[in-house]
Amino acid sequence: MAHIRHQALKHVQTREKVQVKPPSNKISDYFGRLTFGIEQMRASLSPEIFKKVDRAIKDRKKIDNGTADAVAAAVRVWAMDKGVTHYTHWFQPLTGATAEKHDAFYDPIKGIENLKGSELVQQEPDASSFPSGGIRTTFEARGYTAWDPSSPIFIYGSTLCIPTIFVSYTGEALDNKAPLLKALDAVDKAATKVCKIFDRNVTKVNASLGWEQEYFVVDEALFNARPDLILGGRTVYGHNPARGQQLDDHYFGSIPSRIYNFMKDFEIHAHDLGIPLRTRHNEVAPSQFEVAPMFGPVNVSTDQNQLLKDLMPRVAGNHNLKVLFHEKPFAGLNGNGKHNNWSLITDTGVNLFQPTGSARENLMFLTFLVCTIKAVYEYADLLRASIASSGNDHRLGANEAPPAIISIFLGSTLNGVLDELENNGNIKIEKGDNLYMKLGIDQIPEIMLDNTDRNRTSPFAFTGNKFEFRAVGGDANVSVPMTVLNLIVAEQLRDFHKKVTKLTDDDQDKRLAVIEVLRDYIKSSKKIRFEGDNYSEEWVREAEKRGLSNVKDTPKALDFWISEKAQKLFERHKVLNEVELEARHEVMLENYIMKVQIESRVMGDLAMNHIIPTAIAYQNKLVQNANGLKDLGIDASEIIKTISEISKHVSNIRKLSHDMVEERKRVNLIENTRDKAIEYADSVKGKYFDDIRYAVDKLEQMVDDEDWPLIKYRELLFLR
Repeated sequence: MAHIRHQALKHVQTREKVQVKPPSNKISDYFGRLTFGIEQMRASLSPEIFKKVDRAIKDRKKIDNGTADAVAAAVRVWAMDKGVTHYTHWFQPLTGATAEKHDAFYDPIKGIENLKGSELVQQEPDASSFPSGGIRTTFEARGYTAWDPSSPIFIYGSTLCIPTIFVSYTGEALDNKAPLLKALDAVDKAATKVCKIFDRNVTKVNASLGWEQEYFVVDEALFNARPDLILGGRTVYGHNPARGQQLDDHYFGSIPSRIYNFMKDFEIHAHDLGIPLRTRHNEVAPSQFEVAPMFGPVNVSTDQNQLLKDLMPRVAGNHNLKVLFHEKPFAGLNGNGKHNNWSLITDTGVNLFQPTGSARENLMFLTFLVCTIKAVYEYADLLRASIASSGNDHRLGANEAPPAIISIFLGSTLNGVLDELENNGNIKIEKGDNLYMKLGIDQIPEIMLDNTDRNRTSPFAFTGNKFEFRAVGGDANVSVPMTVLNLIVAEQLRDFHKKVTKLTDDDQDKRLAVIEVLRDYIKSSKKIRFEGDNYSEEWVREAEKRGLSNVKDTPKALDFWISEKAQKLFERHKVLNEVELEARHEVMLENYIMKVQIESRVMGDLAMNHIIPTAIAYQNKLVQNANGLKDLGIDASEIIKTISEISKHVSNIRKLSHDMVEERKRVNLIENTRDKAIEYADSVKGKYFDDIRYAVDKLEQMVDDEDWPLIKYRELLFLR
């Protein structure tokens, strides 16, 4: 194995930069040329058909058969002009990735290329091998994909990709997009009703998302010499290098030239696909970077993130690089997050989370701010469940990642405003008094956009005109946390509207009714607000005093998906029924089990087949050396100590690896999926992973560098 490492290191030394030339110096010349978006539809469809499609997209309505036929004909001609030969329904099954089955335009019976409206609208992929959580058995293979017109059709390679939902033969959602669309519809309806309390002109509210994708980049040869990276996406062994991220010199530093060319390359492809990438920079850890787009509709932005996660590794291959999205590919360094910047925008162009210069308008801002805080407080456990994964368990609470405790940061100014509103509950307001002055709401215009600091330790922070959900993992499909966030806010807005309406029906002044409900929300949700350092142990203790959950492992966090409270919420808004929730719970538990099981197997294989033989071979060298010194009458006690220490670590690794395998065999016999997942977390991962790693990493420091079989951290992180 050692020779593979050294061959990989030689490959890195011979790398040359791949030159990248964009099709034009102006991104606007080619942006979106591979997407069949609004402008392309306007140019390709008759005015009558275009109006129908545009209205269906805006109103989230079904497109009739005649319109579908017209769209199918137009999109086929457009695609074939660009060299496309096949089409696919592009969907997001419960694997967390995307899926596609390609069909040719060519019809051998008719001898022509064709795409019918019925083929555009619906397909029947095999549903038997996708995760279903028991909804479908292996022999029940039928499933359906259905076109989502709100997300643009695009060309990927030589294939026309049609974004779709994926449901079972019996109608249950087998994907992450269907529930997201329903949650977005729920928040639109609830938010619009609340907006009409303040502005009758609002007829629609759209949820907006801007994600920040963190990732590591390593050389392809070094990656291929690490079986753990190949099979599990993270390094299960590896001693921290002398220099890691402690100098803070990588953050926002000059982008390495080879990585810079890779970035330019995938950005060109992304812009072709209409992904509005805007920002790129070095992140905190060495070889870690970030890319971020402009904000967009949640559904479209989610699709674009999934597409980019497929695109980046493909483009990286052209540069002999590998991209790592895993939440914690390297121990002791920053992990990969995916900060979700979320806001609500009216069809009149108002960002409901942006303070303005008008105290009257800011009452609407306060309403949506406080309702979101209350929603997060009421459903913090469900929000925690939405970001739960084996990878994120490694990241949360370590190296500049927020903890598993859900809390909200507002900043001192907004906190002061809410405290003022809460504490002025006993003020008697006479007719004609200035309501806003009495309640201190006139302070809000002073906030404007950036009069609140940013708290990088908070899992859910208000950052001026949006909330930033920072706890989402780098490898996650953001459909899941976005479904939950939009749904819980929809629920809270619905509750708010109901309570305000009841008060106004009792002849209470509308503004006073709004204030009364907001004050109640502020008081009841105050525990979720925290302005300090979320990384600190003090906060852990304080959160416990407040009664906030701190569930660190995924199996137990996933319980919140199937709580009675969650089931009522999802069913009330017709987003997921009990069967679908139970199925998702089962799928996520199974995924957790498989991920930990794979890591355990990789650890055992590397330990027994690579680490121990290398350590013993090196130990034999030392034995020969010690014997030679003794023959010469030279003291060999220090070498003997090293031999003894190596022997101790080898024995520990051998015993722990053997015991881990036996424990895994025991756990695999457990039939209940939840119990098995918890045992994998506690009795396999929790009991053995750290101890085996400790012993292996100690050997890495002791064995001759020439003999060590695994690519080291200093090589993975600093050789480009």
